[in-house]
Amino acid sequence: MAEIAGDEVPPPSAPSAAGEASGGPSTSTPTSSGASKPPLRTTKPGVKRLVLTVSVLLSFLLGLPFLLKSTEIHRSPLPSDAIADLARRLQSDPPSFPCGLHAVFIRSSPGSYDASLANHLERAISAQLQLLPAASAAGNVTVSVTVDSAGGCSSSSSSSIGSRWQCGAVTTADLERSDEVFDELLQSALDGSSRDGMRVYTVVVLGSDDVKRMRTVIGKHRHAWVFGKVDEAEAVSAIGKIFNKYFMNGGIEEGETGIGKGEFMPVGSDGNVVLSFSLLNAEPSDWVYDWEFEKIGERMLSPVVEALRPIAEINIESQVLYHTPKSSYSHSDDKLGGNVLSMGDIPFFVNSNEWHLDTSISATGRSKVLQFVVYIPSARECPLYLQLPDGGLSKTNAFISPMWGGVHIWNPPDWSLGSEETHGTRKKMSSQELMETLEIFIGQLRQLFGLKPNYLAQDMDGAIKFIVSEKGFTEWELNLLYRHHARSNLLSCLTTLESLSSLVQSLPRMIVMDEIGRQVELSLEAANLAQRNTTLGIISATRARALAEDAFFHPSIMSISYASIEHYFAIYMPFFAPVSLHVLLAAIKELKRYKVERAKYSAFLISRATSS
Repeated sequence: MAEIAGDEVPPPSAPSAAGEASGGPSTSTPTSSGASKPPLRTTKPGVKRLVLTVSVLLSFLLGLPFLLKSTEIHRSPLPSDAIADLARRLQSDPPSFPCGLHAVFIRSSPGSYDASLANHLERAISAQLQLLPAASAAGNVTVSVTVDSAGGCSSSSSSSIGSRWQCGAVTTADLERSDEVFDELLQSALDGSSRDGMRVYTVVVLGSDDVKRMRTVIGKHRHAWVFGKVDEAEAVSAIGKIFNKYFMNGGIEEGETGIGKGEFMPVGSDGNVVLSFSLLNAEPSDWVYDWEFEKIGERMLSPVVEALRPIAEINIESQVLYHTPKSSYSHSDDKLGGNVLSMGDIPFFVNSNEWHLDTSISATGRSKVLQFVVYIPSARECPLYLQLPDGGLSKTNAFISPMWGGVHIWNPPDWSLGSEETHGTRKKMSSQELMETLEIFIGQLRQLFGLKPNYLAQDMDGAIKFIVSEKGFTEWELNLLYRHHARSNLLSCLTTLESLSSLVQSLPRMIVMDEIGRQVELSLEAANLAQRNTTLGIISATRARALAEDAFFHPSIMSISYASIEHYFAIYMPFFAPVSLHVLLAAIKELKRYKVERAKYSAFLISRATSS
């Protein structure tokens, strides 16, 4: 403290040697030269105050890295380059799944046919496929041909990769049986209809001069047959159209909405779907209906659930609701004999305020819920019909809402009795009525998945018959859904990963946990595997989409810590700015004081050197 005090009031200088000898007073203090000049400093200024002040400032500066480290946002590196590479590959080479087309020509006339005929037919069918529009999810199509005659079988050069046809197992005489029996007979004759995961579709041509009109039947497996008097050119054209239009595109014409026309399917990202069936009584004071859904409905729907299991894990639930009026208004039409609801009013039919349909407890995570509603109108609006745009009435009296579900308006059979005779009574839908309603719902489910509700006899210069599967979906339709589902999952995975990468890059202070980075890497691995391996395409694509959405919707992403840099300073400046500013100003002030004192001392040294 003595040194610090001495800095303020410099002590008088020691007398010089000449002064001691003469005994006169000291003349080393220059204060007598003038009162306007600042006094000179005769001692060297101390640095204790400066060191102490600077050390406090340095302690703040040294602590700044620790502060930044303690408030650092953890960001796991995302493979943005790999995501961009996947996007380029999917754009240049869209996901597709190779398949095979095996054509079998059964000749009833005796004779031997060499491989040249089979090779000629193979080239003709390949050329026909080139002229047809490409299927959305079909990759390279491998064509093989087998000619089966009484003299034996001859195959084209690429028949080894096709189905293994059992020569002589099927003849034109077998057509006398029913189409369902012949369909199963063909299935038994096609030993090994797929190889190395590649789906092989078979079209059998049975020539007969006795039948003048060509008849086409598409079975419930992966085969079809053409029967009648048909020449080689007609057979090649029919084979190409059957394969491309039905096996590859599900019978969807150009301009129609269906599978392959959209990117996504009504399946949750976790691969789960809940089918929720609701029976709605619009006005219980008129009548109250119930149903035996657990006994009849679930038994009827179980084959459908089993058939769609490779695509989605489906759960079924049902409920009965009361006091459920519709939102749209109908008008009476005497010509049609009831109340009519036009197609323009359908978007307002579902009453979200009164219809409490979202009560599912089995829909967990990101499962998709498809609602199927049976609406029973009140007595004053019975019967209620749906009017098509052309003025006619809907045959099913039902409609669908894409990605939501379907509605079936059911008029009770005793609606003509009025509400007075049915007031207070509780009834049940008969088993036949419930089965008919469920058949309508199965058709709506097919539409929601992008297929037609049913197939009628149509085009190709002759009648076409479709063998209906008891599962609601034929095998070739399921294969079509598998391909489209894998493709839509890959596109959805890519969209989610690109959105996540863009979001992370736009927010430099967003938390990106290691778990998110790991999920993104696993999603990329699954997507690459789905693109390379067609046999695991469905499973891998579903896993890729699920992992991508798990990463995108991770709870840590919603943390407030990903705020901007302005928000960061707004949080910490009130704590550190006041103290840091005072310390900095004190250091600057002390440095200036030290320079002034140092200048005084230097002036003193100069003056003493001059006087001596």
